[in-house]
Amino acid sequence: MSSTEIDTRTKILQATWDLMEKDPGKSLSMSQIAKATGISRQAVYLHFASRTELLIATTHYVDEVKGLNQRLEVIHTASSGTEMLEKFVEEWGNYIPEVYSVSKALMMTKASDEAAAAAWDEVMGCLKDVCVQIVNTLKQENKLSSDCDKKTATDLLWTMISINTWEQLTHDCGWSTRQYIAEINKALKSILISN
Repeated sequence: MSSTEIDTRTKILQATWDLMEKDPGKSLSMSQIAKATGISRQAVYLHFASRTELLIATTHYVDEVKGLNQRLEVIHTASSGTEMLEKFVEEWGNYIPEVYSVSKALMMTKASDEAAAAAWDEVMGCLKDVCVQIVNTLKQENKLSSDCDKKTATDLLWTMISINTWEQLTHDCGWSTRQYIAEINKALKSILISN
């Protein structure tokens, strides 16, 4: 891939990100993205075969720019499942505000837009994988509460750290990011970790 192709691809991803942030509830067309990028619609399709592919690539691009993988590396340096949980909630809780507009755009359009739904499912699937890893570690250490099997524990963790939960607690209830992290950590520990 030439540097021109890489630059064009990056321009398309950045333009898509910008449009998603500008109007989170609006479904984007390839024509709108092409116009915002200053290239033809056909040129957009040369880089991305479909809107689904473009929206998924945009979410990966945002995560790359924001350094999500590096941030989540702290989970792997944790000395226990409990520490993994704490670090995950802290990193993810601080990350959500940075990607909220893109997430909100996908959430608002996923019911009526297959491409947005596919991109959302991809992101949430990756997040659930991290939850599975944490729960498996707690189970291996015999720290997982006897009240929760692994599936239930994973579902609870995944739901409690969801963007919807963050949105409700910070926007509707007025919690700060710091309060969100502290309270979610406290609640998850009381539910998931045996004493």
